[in-house]
Amino acid sequence: MRTTYDHATVRLYHLDSEQEGGAATTLCYAPLAEALAMAAAQPEELQGGLFIATDNDVVAYLDLIGQ
Repeated sequence: MRTTYDHATVRLYHLDSEQEGGAATTLCYAPLAEALAMAAAQPEELQGGLFIATDNDVVAYLDLIGQ
């Protein structure tokens, strides 16, 4: 992500690639640290479809944590 900090408000969402059109479901709008904790608490099979959006970038959750 280009610029962010622990207290930056981000959107955590799940992109369901199995649905036609890839439906996105927002899990939360929260500070980055809280969104990362919520993402880590999701089942492993969902984590591959999680994304974090800041006001200037989007990154896959697994890429962000280095997996």
